[in-house]
Amino acid sequence: MASEEVRDEVKLTNLDQPLFDGAEATKRDLVDYLDGVRERLLPHIGDRPLSVVRVLRGQKPFMQKNVPKYTPPWVRTTQIWAEASKRRISYALCDDRRTLLWFANQRAVEYHPTLGRSADIYRPTHLVLDLDPPEGGDFRLVVEAARLIRQALADSGLTGAVKTSGSKGVHVFVPVDDHAPVDDVAAATRAVAARAERIDPVLATTAFIREDREGKVFLDSTRAGGATVVAAYSPRVRPGTTVSFPLSWNDLDRVTPADFTMRSVLASLGERDPWEDELPAPQRLPEDLIAEGHTIPVARVQAMQEGKRRARARSAAQDTEG
Repeated sequence: MASEEVRDEVKLTNLDQPLFDGAEATKRDLVDYLDGVRERLLPHIGDRPLSVVRVLRGQKPFMQKNVPKYTPPWVRTTQIWAEASKRRISYALCDDRRTLLWFANQRAVEYHPTLGRSADIYRPTHLVLDLDPPEGGDFRLVVEAARLIRQALADSGLTGAVKTSGSKGVHVFVPVDDHAPVDDVAAATRAVAARAERIDPVLATTAFIREDREGKVFLDSTRAGGATVVAAYSPRVRPGTTVSFPLSWNDLDRVTPADFTMRSVLASLGERDPWEDELPAPQRLPEDLIAEGHTIPVARVQAMQEGKRRARARSAAQDTEG
């Protein structure tokens, strides 16, 4: 089989090369997979500024936001001001097969779109909870925590869809209408996590500082604002090249993240788009949920302040001991 070919006018090269250590896949496998799921993947990443994780031969994986100078002129882009680096970043918009194939040839394994569309990335179309197991914790703990999120949503009159993250956890997505501004969506996300934690504080925690989680499942409510989250059907740079895959709530007990790889997914999908099937219609966020969320400190800010406080306390203790 030739190591080079052309699809949709995109020259694909070095297709027989291993994708990365432990991938159990070649670059051709990546190209074939992305091409095979494009009709499911593109609707969920199209018109959203895209960050990708690339794995070049002999290098560690890295996230690419700014498109390289050699990007073809037919790749659609949008410029967004990055406050952290004080510069404009040119993001790709992956709207079509040709662009997706070009990314695949660049060894872009992971696809992380923003929660908002290119016209305004700070107008999120989804509320997202990211659930991570404790160190060494079983996936079943995440499943139980996901059900806490589902219950907290139901108690607020909301419904969501669930998918594996492609790593060790799951993502819960709640489509929202354009009524609430970004700060209100972020607040509602914090409130959902807090309500789920209150249902079973032995199982789940919203503690952002890792050492404070005490072996519990972390309910991460920080995927808000201009944040990105890995797309449904995106491969991950993980052993076996796992895939972030949509599930029905009834299937959570029957699977593990390792069940979904580029090869197994492509063989099982057929013509289905389970993510489109599972996602509910956009919903309006309840005012009481938003109001409660605004009383909860932003996790990253609170963690930074707490980290500084603990550092001062350690320094004072050392001075006393000295």
